[in-house]
Amino acid sequence: MEFSSKLLEQAVKEMSQLPGIGKRTALRLVLHLLKQPTASTDFLTEALINLRHNIKHCEKCNTLSDQPICEICCNEKRDQSLICVVEDVRDVMAIENTRLFKGLYHVLGGKISPIEGIGPSQLTINKLVDRVKMEQVEEVIFALSATMEGDTTGYYIYKQLTDLPIKISSIARGIAVGDEIEYADEVTLGRSIINRVSFESSLKNV
Repeated sequence: MEFSSKLLEQAVKEMSQLPGIGKRTALRLVLHLLKQPTASTDFLTEALINLRHNIKHCEKCNTLSDQPICEICCNEKRDQSLICVVEDVRDVMAIENTRLFKGLYHVLGGKISPIEGIGPSQLTINKLVDRVKMEQVEEVIFALSATMEGDTTGYYIYKQLTDLPIKISSIARGIAVGDEIEYADEVTLGRSIINRVSFESSLKNV
């Protein structure tokens, strides 16, 4: 792809680094930005700079937050005795969109995957166990992807928590095998949370 401007070429190069964005799409986006008022581009640039430099992980649940403790964890109306364990921040957003879960979250930061070199120590599993021990948690819900890696992660955490006096459950298998939580439609995901089953029962069905 030939460019008439080095500035245009550099912008397209950087834009094409984003997931799912090829050179042609990047060019279309950059040209679109050039057609917008300068202030609009400045607002976008400022938002991205603020995002990159100021966003952090919640010290409690590990989701993304503007403050040391996120708004969900700080919300006194949430059920503090209920923790929903998810792999990724996107899963939190997906579940929140159902408006059916009123507890707290714990973001693992991924799932156990030996092939990708990801072990338990690289996730926030120990932090979750400490939370359950320190806080008045009554139930931990696994909302993990219905994949081999998701099941492996759930089983590993289950073994870490099994001796504690809490209920351990898993979302119902309304989520098809092989599916990721973030891609499930809101109705299916909401029903899966409401109709959750004990984790031991889910093991028998695997």
